[in-house]
Amino acid sequence: MDHDSIADATHRWVSDVVVGLNLCPFARRELVKERVRFEVTDASSEEALLIALQNELVHLNEHPDIETTLLVHPDVLQDFMAYNEFLATADGLIEYLELDGIYQIASFHPDYQFGGTNPEDAENYTNRSPYPMLHLLREESLERAIAGYPGAELIPEQNIALMNRLGADEMRRRLSRLSVISPPGSE
Repeated sequence: MDHDSIADATHRWVSDVVVGLNLCPFARRELVKERVRFEVTDASSEEALLIALQNELVHLNEHPDIETTLLVHPDVLQDFMAYNEFLATADGLIEYLELDGIYQIASFHPDYQFGGTNPEDAENYTNRSPYPMLHLLREESLERAIAGYPGAELIPEQNIALMNRLGADEMRRRLSRLSVISPPGSE
């Protein structure tokens, strides 16, 4: 798959779903200011993804003008359970690099499933994305945004209520519209 097409689909997901549905009230500002980096990796193994993650953490350290990165990895960890298990390894890398307290990872996956839910439950769509990805957040910025947003602790509950109102079928349709379509003659 073409990196630009995957990055574009991810950008449209952030714009149309995350910002459009106000799932993250802090995302609009950074998207408008073009401080969100959409990085697509060719990693096809967990080891290669760890290297890409490390490189991206270094990149964020070297570029304070970038607020957050979505590290999209379409060729590895397609299985949600394997992805979910990998998150502990990713957090371990942050600790190893002595970056805990500076960065944290938010998780998004096409098959995201919260504990205690069924795979088809609408609330899982708060964290479902077109591709598996690791969202690298600057903790200081996140803390500042939360402190300046009254009722921030209610965001997850409000998002679940919104997903339940819209329903899983509607959210599935929204995500399917973001899929990358190969240009004619590319096969």
